[in-house]
Amino acid sequence: FVQRTEWSLQLMTQRALEAESNVEKLKQEIFILQGELESSKMENENLKAGQTTDLGAVKHNIDFALQNLHKVITSANWSIRQLASGAESLHFVAEVLKSTGKISEVEAEKE
Repeated sequence: FVQRTEWSLQLMTQRALEAESNVEKLKQEIFILQGELESSKMENENLKAGQTTDLGAVKHNIDFALQNLHKVITSANWSIRQLASGAESLHFVAEVLKSTGKISEVEAEKE
């Protein structure tokens, strides 16, 4: 039972680490996309100011940035749910280990 619990703890810890890694990658993607969005905003402002820029390219950049932003948001939501699930599982394992310790103490007192 203890070995299975330890194995579950290791598996959940690994899942939590993977989720954290995913979150870091997503943060980097968000940073890049924010830069692209700012660039598109500047191009938009330039257009409003009368400077010549290819409107089709601006629209394409904005569409591309929005599309990627939606992907990042979806992936971030999944990672957050996975991380929360791992945390709940770790809490459960902690409670099981705590109970196992109490049982061991009671058995030791009986002897």
